[in-house]
Amino acid sequence: MNDPMLKGSCLCGGVAYEMRPPFVFFHYCHCSRCRKSSGSAHSTNILVRADQFAWTRGEDLVKRYEVPEAEHYCTGWCSVCGSAVPWQSRNKKGYLVPVGTLDDDPGSRPQSNIYFDSRAPWYTPVGDLPTLPEGG
Repeated sequence: MNDPMLKGSCLCGGVAYEMRPPFVFFHYCHCSRCRKSSGSAHSTNILVRADQFAWTRGEDLVKRYEVPEAEHYCTGWCSVCGSAVPWQSRNKKGYLVPVGTLDDDPGSRPQSNIYFDSRAPWYTPVGDLPTLPEGG
């Protein structure tokens, strides 16, 4: 049986894509580069092989920044709304997908926290915080 195609898009809807499981990985990354590019305590990313990913709209709106000294790291965003969007690896073998851009439930959950020793000093695990049904 084939896994279903999952759809994703940016905030303005100008960029859209599809991808198909299974995933190479699904994790939270706490490295300083992911914190800087996400503006958060960590990024949440899925990696899929290149043949499991396709742009369906707005590929021409996607911008990319490669950190010169990084062998693998990159970031991508929509040039209209600034939302993070998937980016293709430098070796062209895969796409790193920011999970928050998915319009569908990926059907699985993160497997690990990577670069956890690099986490922000102010990071508090989600389970240690109170939960509120709406904004506080």
